Amino acid sequence: MTGGSDSIVDVGAPPAVRPMLIGGVAVAADARDRLVEPKWDGVRVIATIDGGTLALANRNGGDVTAAYPELQPPPAGRMVLDGEVVAIDGTGRASFGHLQRRMHVRRPAASLVEEVPVTFMAFDLLWSDGELLIGLPLAERRRRLEGLAFGRPSWVVSPVLDLAPESLEQTGRDLGLEGFVLKRPDSTYQPGRRSSAWAKLKLVRRREFVVGGWLEGRDGRVGSLALGVWDGQPRQLRFVGMAGSGLRVTDSAAFRTAVSDLERSVSPFGVGVAPRGVRYLEPLMVAEVMFSEVTEAGTLRHPVLVGFRTDTDPESVIADHELR
Repeated sequence: MTGGSDSIVDVGAPPAVRPMLIGGVAVAADARDRLVEPKWDGVRVIATIDGGTLALANRNGGDVTAAYPELQPPPAGRMVLDGEVVAIDGTGRASFGHLQRRMHVRRPAASLVEEVPVTFMAFDLLWSDGELLIGLPLAERRRRLEGLAFGRPSWVVSPVLDLAPESLEQTGRDLGLEGFVLKRPDSTYQPGRRSSAWAKLKLVRRREFVVGGWLEGRDGRVGSLALGVWDGQPRQLRFVGMAGSGLRVTDSAAFRTAVSDLERSVSPFGVGVAPRGVRYLEPLMVAEVMFSEVTEAGTLRHPVLVGFRTDTDPESVIADHELR
């Protein structure tokens, strides 16, 4: 499925579409000629609604439908939507930490669904009643998306925000957003590809890291995590620092259970040295971390664990310009 008018055809059954990925880094001034959308703190999901049935796929194509039973298909026709599953915390903000309680549960109990309900924030319409829309400009896809009537409170159209560039940072912080996604209104949808037509405007520095080990803290709990990114040719895991802040007792217990079969005797870090006493792990877990900056030595300053990701391939966690 490529962009262009020839892609808009009657394909009958809903197509399987891999999500388009953010490929650029934006500055506030870019908001003058782009659509500004909130960057939600959740899990990217492609939703397929067909004949009263619903299928949810994460960004790796995995089926996560059973994980979110409250997302019943809306009576709004047949469609394929791109969006984000989010959990709203007690302050009314989307919270990735809150969503953590749902992300790792394949079939949640009714009590957990009631305690931590989720919402699907739709930001793109890719297919509708037999028509493939990925070759249309984003502005037209958004127009059609905003014309839908979902009829269910757990299905929401993510807004386009009319904000002056100089107000973006303050507005984002007021809303508790990680940042914004700035999208070219004339851009087509490029399934599975990373494109500069979508650019991220960060309000805080935040990204994913591979967990290569951990240090034991008090009372046998996890004290901090050894983090790394894949870098260089040939690729090696490069140590970028230890994250201890943000680890709760519940995180610690779940982490120790998850890594019980991942321990190894030698360091997975090919570049850089983790502190003495680190218990090394196979680099198969991914953590999302906030930090203030990268030091000249290439390590993170003030890293804080946000949570663990199960929808990210650890091999895809590579160094970007900020970490080189």
